[in-house]
Amino acid sequence: MSRPRQDPDLVRPYVRTGGRTRPSKDVRLESLVFAATGTRPGLNPDARRVLALFAPSQGGGLSVAEIASALALPPSTTRILVADLIGHGLMTLAQGQDDGRPPASLIERVLNGLRAHA
Repeated sequence: MSRPRQDPDLVRPYVRTGGRTRPSKDVRLESLVFAATGTRPGLNPDARRVLALFAPSQGGGLSVAEIASALALPPSTTRILVADLIGHGLMTLAQGQDDGRPPASLIERVLNGLRAHA
């Protein structure tokens, strides 16, 4: 006899993304994003969960990998959700450094987020 399913989330990733498999913008796992302020009527539950991570008490930006880890979502699904929020003007993507490489502290945070997600 098999054990009960451990995954409490019955919503499949392709349902969350409307069947899309790629983000509409170039959003990478190491991308640092910030939430915009303002009203947010009509958002789906996943978008509200993403934006809730940016509560004023926490402040600062988060990498896409950290968002995926915190919400226990697949990274590819999280990239699509974040790209949608950027497209709606509810998030902004941090600009990279001049040499095109993210800072070491960000890479370390992404690595920790991925380890927590694994």
